[in-house]
Amino acid sequence: MKAILWTKYGPPELLEPGELEKPTPKPDEVLIKIHCATVTAGDCEIRRFQIHPLFWLPLRLIVGITRPKRPLLGQEFSGTIKAVGSEVTTYSPGDKVLASTGMNFGTYCEYRCQKASTPMSHIPEGVSFEQATTIPTGGINGLHFLKNADMKAGQHLLINGAGGSIGTYTLQLSKNMGIEVTCVDHATKLEMLTANGADHVLDYEKDDFTEKTGFYDAVIDISGHVQYSRALRSLKPNGTLVLGNPATSQMFRSIWTNLRSKQKVKWDFAGETLENLDYLANLIAKRKVNPVIDKRYPLEGVIEAHQFTETGLKQGNVIINVTR
Repeated sequence: MKAILWTKYGPPELLEPGELEKPTPKPDEVLIKIHCATVTAGDCEIRRFQIHPLFWLPLRLIVGITRPKRPLLGQEFSGTIKAVGSEVTTYSPGDKVLASTGMNFGTYCEYRCQKASTPMSHIPEGVSFEQATTIPTGGINGLHFLKNADMKAGQHLLINGAGGSIGTYTLQLSKNMGIEVTCVDHATKLEMLTANGADHVLDYEKDDFTEKTGFYDAVIDISGHVQYSRALRSLKPNGTLVLGNPATSQMFRSIWTNLRSKQKVKWDFAGETLENLDYLANLIAKRKVNPVIDKRYPLEGVIEAHQFTETGLKQGNVIINVTR
């Protein structure tokens, strides 16, 4: 089967088109023909191994010390089940599904085997493979960050780094709840954010949202570039700061803030569940959420897709159409 091979850490140009043997499902697995995958900022960080210092060593042990243990990148996909193992009862050939591979990676190829016990959602009628593929990263994290923000209708949320895969989900989920939303990102993304429901938009190169003190009920910092103390000053006295990409210093400072202040700082990681995958897929089916898709590439265009994603100008999601 066709695949894009990942054999070294480094720039996108090290990814290479190649061939791998088509896998055969074990008794507890399903064989999936992959239709779509994505390229996320996280995929690019793993590819070049630019990892948070706290997690660098354990991840290096998992992923590979001198080079990647697994020859494929990619962490989310949608596709059609082609065969099931002898022990699988919850899925059948022909089922359309979406899922994440986590640290197993392996979506930049035509087929993959997935354990049937992992969260894997059936794609509802009216939801395309492209739309479904965006859920496990952008959708799950956006939902998680919003739950951490503990918002209510009528409150004011600021999303810093709102224009990517996670931010565009967070925005639309917030608007479904009746929340007033200010979005911060690059100037090229502001029109898109307004079209997707943002009440206010700010260009991070020109505008400093922290100049408004005691203003927001919650701030979700997806980009990881906000200054910690200034972000806290922009919050109301009982507001919440959600750190989507925290620095080590912010992790430790959050302990003190949570002990000494009515303000709360949260930075835990999203847990993927079948319930949340189904919930998000059904929101798309009901047209309450419309995943933002910026660019589409064929499998052989993965290198170009990684190059574009690393510009930081990606609006929403970048899709890899593996098979058509």
